[in-house]
Amino acid sequence: MAKARRPKTEPAASRDVIRVVGAREHNLRDVSLELNKGRLICFTGVSGSGKSSLAFDTLYAEGQRRYIESLSSYARQFIGELPRPNVDQISGLAPSISIQQKTSGWNPRSTVGTITQIHDYLRVLMARVGAGSCPQCGAPIRAQTREHMLGQILAMPDGTRFMLLAPRVRGQKGEHRDLFADLAQRGFARARVNGEVIDLSDPPELDRYRRHDIEVVIDRLVIKEGARTRIAEALELALETGDGVAIVAIVADDSKKPGAETAQDVRLSSAFACPKCSLSFEAPTPQLFSFNSPTGMCPDCEGLGQRHDFATELLISDPSKSFLAPCVAPMRTKPGRWRRHIYQGVADHFGFSLTDPWEDLADEAQRILLFGSGDEHITFTWKSRQGSWKHGGKFEGVIAELRDKYKKASSQMVRRYYEQFMRIAPCAKCGGARLTAQALAVRLTSTEGNRKSAAHSQSLNIHEICQLSIANADAFLSNVELGSTEAFIAEEPLKEIRARLRFLLDVGLDYLTLDRSAPTLSGGESQRIRLASQIGSGLVGVMYVLDEPSIGLHPRDNRRLLQSLTRLRDMGNTVIVVEHDRETMEAADEIVDFGPGPGTRGGRIVAHGDYQTVCDAADSLTGAYLSGKAQISTPKRRPIDAESRPARGAPPGEAAENESPRPKKPAQAHSKPRIMKRASD
Repeated sequence: MAKARRPKTEPAASRDVIRVVGAREHNLRDVSLELNKGRLICFTGVSGSGKSSLAFDTLYAEGQRRYIESLSSYARQFIGELPRPNVDQISGLAPSISIQQKTSGWNPRSTVGTITQIHDYLRVLMARVGAGSCPQCGAPIRAQTREHMLGQILAMPDGTRFMLLAPRVRGQKGEHRDLFADLAQRGFARARVNGEVIDLSDPPELDRYRRHDIEVVIDRLVIKEGARTRIAEALELALETGDGVAIVAIVADDSKKPGAETAQDVRLSSAFACPKCSLSFEAPTPQLFSFNSPTGMCPDCEGLGQRHDFATELLISDPSKSFLAPCVAPMRTKPGRWRRHIYQGVADHFGFSLTDPWEDLADEAQRILLFGSGDEHITFTWKSRQGSWKHGGKFEGVIAELRDKYKKASSQMVRRYYEQFMRIAPCAKCGGARLTAQALAVRLTSTEGNRKSAAHSQSLNIHEICQLSIANADAFLSNVELGSTEAFIAEEPLKEIRARLRFLLDVGLDYLTLDRSAPTLSGGESQRIRLASQIGSGLVGVMYVLDEPSIGLHPRDNRRLLQSLTRLRDMGNTVIVVEHDRETMEAADEIVDFGPGPGTRGGRIVAHGDYQTVCDAADSLTGAYLSGKAQISTPKRRPIDAESRPARGAPPGEAAENESPRPKKPAQAHSKPRIMKRASD
């Protein structure tokens, strides 16, 4: 009986190298080589000689293709197939990660903090050990007694109809069928789903991919004599069902129907409330401090910190016209009878004329017409052939009307028309902080003693911490003032935050702020942020491919970058760097020099080995300059323009060599075509 054949296994020695055979991608000329794993390898050579073709378009591309092939056919149909690089064979390839100098593709919601996950750990830290205060009066928030909450409800006017609700789901995706069934089994008859009261005997089918709010209707009540006991019992059940939180939903009309609309929700909490303002708040969670979550984002700007809003100077087309002319450009024509009687009611109430030129109106009158009357109640008089009748309300302002029209516009052409009167401006509600008032009222206190630092001895909220530079944020979070219990809770989040901050410091990004928007980063900055994130992830056995990470760095920061690259290598990874920097070559374990020229004159490996091997290679142009055999000639004396003269006060004989020349007279572009040509070169 023939023995079963054992499968061929790769020799142990070959598993320690990445072997490339016959690489012909782009201008590569049938390149074959072996790269040792666990090394810092520098690909260098003249521009266009094939460095990136081997690093990114061959090694990294094949690593990605093999990863995609390892996925199920179901997953691959969404990703698509990647082309196979033009190479005969690659063996010993590790999982590959590319860190290139690309800034495209960043979401405008992404920041330095979110990319590095510092913001995620900071949200956990604020939720667990942050000191909360009332957004209105600044008093510390603390637990609210049931008697105090009951007194709050009973203080409402007699005859007020309301529902007592217990929140069960807040901003969570799913169909929630099990929750509806459980509530019905426990004897509850109704619930409020996304603001609408439904019957639990016939619950609606919810979209599993949308976020939903679900509150149980505990009871429908009316403030009247003798209702105290029933209200107290309902409040107790609501707090028990809602985990210490209850909602008083005041009904807007006198209807007793289950679907009656609510005018106002008053939240009561047994854990977080202001003793002075009697305002209750939700228990802080990490979602409360996220501008990407409906729980924490500012409702006006939806977490962007800025709004595309109408600008006053763009709206007023002709200040010499009156408001009714109209002087507001998007209004186009004179308002109709209904809108006109509203505007006239506002003018009569505040004492100004709608027929006066816009430029002659007082600033306050202009503000009211554009932005509304606030909470002030105004009486309007409607006149018709049948007579006249009065009605009252608030005036929202012309800009509020235009916002509503812009939001409801179904045509892109209509939206573009309104956008010509709009500008991007910081959100007025959150001041650009992106978060709700409750989130911004939670603070951490640092006892940093260095008064030169921007972070010494002060209490900051999460937005203010993210506005600090990386260096100052590290100083602030290194000296957070915590009690023994709080210090134990905060130990892990602080450890992760500070480790990531140190990685950013090591790659020379101490000047960035955590709230710096990702689209505003340069290619080098975004690449070094990705590098810091990878160091923080702690991956082992990975092949990293980087594209010239030293671009734009000060020599001091370049040395710190090299320390980060060697740390990544020492963790057990292979680091391939496409680089022209001499210090990087000196620090590399291996150098692969491509050449001898660019394009069709390149695509070959002219030297491969350590730093000294490349310096000694006869065909290596890089080695010739590294060893000093070839040098860039610098003239001892640079020519001076005949039409320029040395700066005044320069010692004779030294001005031409040491002082900057200055033109005799300003050069005019129209009279000096030669200067125009230089400017465009």
